[in-house]
Amino acid sequence: MEKIRCGWCEKDDVYRKYHDEEWGKPVYDDETIFEFLILESFQAGLSWYTILTKRENFRKAFDDFDYKKIASYSDEKIEELMQDTGIIRNRLKILATVTNAQKFQEIQKEFGSFSKYIWGFVEGKPIDNRPKTLKDVPATTEISDTLSKDLKKRGFKFMGSTVVYAHMQATGMMNDHVEDCYLRK
Repeated sequence: MEKIRCGWCEKDDVYRKYHDEEWGKPVYDDETIFEFLILESFQAGLSWYTILTKRENFRKAFDDFDYKKIASYSDEKIEELMQDTGIIRNRLKILATVTNAQKFQEIQKEFGSFSKYIWGFVEGKPIDNRPKTLKDVPATTEISDTLSKDLKKRGFKFMGSTVVYAHMQATGMMNDHVEDCYLRK
């Protein structure tokens, strides 16, 4: 019997694998949370599929998403990234990645971990929205609005409410698997 999944992931095996193995599963380690923050910020204005198919290129280009290294990228490294055809070569997004890595570490110092900070917005556990269909899945919520505003106040870039909500879905802070998705059962 074929698995029933959320409709958005049926484009191809890349999407199905991401849906089945990652999307909506709670992530509490700072390294993976940072990886998704970076990928989501590059997605702004683009499709998630575009980012997903370039994920390994991003991993290689951005030192395995090592926020400590990224926080101290030089102008030379930024120019090198601007020449990398395997990633999205948007200077503002690349510069934002460096800034976000620096701000990420500031939050770690303040809260003990970034995970503790971000999961605090949902009281430490996933919110299950129980959508019946894809039409019932919001692009933003009050929580993503609040988190986005807080991140921006702390100096993060490319962290609008839609990007933040997508991040919350990806890292399992929000469970938006539709009612008949096999992962819901």
